Amino acid sequence: MKLLILGSTGPTGILLIRQALQDIPDVKIILYVRSPQKIPADLSSNPAITIITGQLTDTETFSKAFEGVDAVVSALGPVGYSHPSDTPIAAAFAETFEQMRKHGVRRLVALSTASIHDPLDKFSLSVSSLVFGVKVFMRGAYNDVVKTGENTKELGGDLDWTIVRVPILTNVDSTDVVAGYIGDGKTGVKLSRKGFAKFAIDELTKREWVQKMPYLSSP
Repeated sequence: MKLLILGSTGPTGILLIRQALQDIPDVKIILYVRSPQKIPADLSSNPAITIITGQLTDTETFSKAFEGVDAVVSALGPVGYSHPSDTPIAAAFAETFEQMRKHGVRRLVALSTASIHDPLDKFSLSVSSLVFGVKVFMRGAYNDVVKTGENTKELGGDLDWTIVRVPILTNVDSTDVVAGYIGDGKTGVKLSRKGFAKFAIDELTKREWVQKMPYLSSP
């Protein structure tokens, strides 16, 4: 399998790379990054990994990253209080869908947050409080995530996408997760980054959540 990973320089993205190398036999990984120096040396020197440097807005360079790719995994996420107001992640998703169609790539598994609502969600006071806090204090991040969800539903079409909505990410050393929907009585408000990475790489081939937006948490 040849895999394109977006958002690979953050802590969650680095774990995605390591999980893919561990779990996918003979995997080839393309990393599309703005700052290649943020990739750990043991990964940047790995012969299974190719690094392409560019901005998400560099359409021509971005397009090259999709050549020969079998699937895309994204760890792109908002940057918090300083997140810009022009919804760059939503724009990146729109361009990703366009490039997937151009290059015949069907599978996408992507990180997002509980700010995206799914019709199967129920009320959860704890999750609602988290989302309300983001909406009030990190409006740019909130708007970008919501727009990303809208773009996925509108532009994803018949592509095999899975949007994995996550709560507060932690560095707990565990890959155990519970997948469901907000307010289902099973999921909580914290998730280990390792849990997301394992779930995302598994979902590429398990395909249990195609064209769905599961909410993930630690048990």
